[in-house]
Amino acid sequence: MKISTKGRYGARASLELALRYGSGPVMVRAIAASQNISERYLENILNGLRAAGLVTSTRGAKGGYELSRSPETITLGEILRILEGPMDVVPCTGNYKCPIISECVMCRIWSDVKGSIEEVVDNITLKEMVDSHMKFISKGPAEPEYII
Repeated sequence: MKISTKGRYGARASLELALRYGSGPVMVRAIAASQNISERYLENILNGLRAAGLVTSTRGAKGGYELSRSPETITLGEILRILEGPMDVVPCTGNYKCPIISECVMCRIWSDVKGSIEEVVDNITLKEMVDSHMKFISKGPAEPEYII
């Protein structure tokens, strides 16, 4: 499975909303500027998240988007499934009925790969992403390392 820009940008936009959680709606312009994403493309992504109920939108001068639930309850896996669909690494791990599934060792391996990916993304919450982001930001730029 290759995660497209839609999934990656959706995760970054969701992180931005989680960073600002509880402070009211965030304008698309602010999210786009902070995350270096095209406003037009971001609007499309946020509309998908809104249709799925993950974010809410408010119209007007002080309008924008905000998470519909707390960051502790939203996982990266949920965001990716909304924007990317199922996490099938090959067709036989999805709805495709493979004619040799009963005798194919690779199908079991691909199923394990899919399960591992799902386990990782389903256990990362937006809150954990915020915490990691804050630790990263607090460290500041790395000191140059000189080796002679």
